Amino acid sequence: MSDHPGIAAAGGRRWRVPMLARDTDEPHRVSTSLELLFDLTFVVAVAAAAAQLAHAIVENHVAEGLPGYLMVFFAIWWAWMNFTWFASAYDCDDTPYRLLTLLQMGGVLVLAAGVPAALNDKNFTAVTIGYVIMRVAMLMQWLRAARNDPAHRAAAHRYALGTAAVQIGWLVRLALPGTAGFVGFLVLVVAELAVPMWAERRSGTPWHPHHIAERYGLFTIIVLGESVLAASRALAPAVAAGVTRDTVLVGGGSLILLFACWWLYFLAPAGKGLAEHRERSFWWGYGHYGIFAGLAALGAGLEVVAETLIHPIAAPAGVAGFAVAVPVMVYLLLVWALHAPLEAAPNEKLGYVLAACVLLGGIGAATAVGFALPWAVVAMSVPVWAVVVLRVAADHRHARRGVGASA
Repeated sequence: MSDHPGIAAAGGRRWRVPMLARDTDEPHRVSTSLELLFDLTFVVAVAAAAAQLAHAIVENHVAEGLPGYLMVFFAIWWAWMNFTWFASAYDCDDTPYRLLTLLQMGGVLVLAAGVPAALNDKNFTAVTIGYVIMRVAMLMQWLRAARNDPAHRAAAHRYALGTAAVQIGWLVRLALPGTAGFVGFLVLVVAELAVPMWAERRSGTPWHPHHIAERYGLFTIIVLGESVLAASRALAPAVAAGVTRDTVLVGGGSLILLFACWWLYFLAPAGKGLAEHRERSFWWGYGHYGIFAGLAALGAGLEVVAETLIHPIAAPAGVAGFAVAVPVMVYLLLVWALHAPLEAAPNEKLGYVLAACVLLGGIGAATAVGFALPWAVVAMSVPVWAVVVLRVAADHRHARRGVGASA
């Protein structure tokens, strides 16, 4: 039995209920089991993209591998994001809704299966087909919302029309060669990003701020978990050959670094800020592309460092060092940039974040001149932890001032 209000109003579970707008102030709104299952299918796609990026770094083909990784990750992120915001506004949990979600999950798996061909052979056919499957299912959801929600019908129709037009563009792009195909990709990305802005320009859809914040937080944990898995999987052969100081440093340093990234993200309660500043949702939601892609790339970088313990790699040590440092720098900057606008009095000073990024860049550069990679991984956790400590201390000071003012 579902606790969804639409199903409860219909007198119990039925195969189909009206797709009504959810209450933006609905109490105790949390992720559903279907949403969690949906997220897990994306683990496969994220893992495939990160593994191919790690392979490109190991072979010293970063210039060739990174653009493909970012392109594939856009497809992963955009499909996940569109489902997430739609579900926050219209999840009715009936049979047609579940079956269309199943169709989207199938599209994710098709996309994941096509990642190696996309990154190694520049063949984006399977990735595009999987992506279009997901987006067509989303189009059908929007048409259903338009039929049942008169108040937001115009926005839902614009979503459906824009989605359909862009999907035709993605299929046409498959016929474009080389540079033309890349330019087509950039144009279509802009078109995808523009559709929600166009659709919601007059009346925004009724998404739930605390539900959205939880969904993004859960996906952040999923990507962090994939990074842990990538590093541990790469370390397994080294550990099997015998535990050494370097394996302990890489394993322990990776865990400490990822834990600091987790801590920092969840220091900022985004739900309250999104509720108070709904107009900033596009900046916050779109900016998470860099956070998710950066964390997955961090997992790839840690995997590369672990692989250096087993055998020599084609990439110089400095490339491996920056493969860890750069994603962390991107992550720190974006966490600050996305959360600070949602806070009445941001506790983190940008100067702290910039100083941490300078230190991370310095450690990455040091690996190019002989600083051992295992020690570098441990060292890179220090600036991140410094930002965490400064933020916790600022929170404590603000809490004390609040108590003093109320007393």
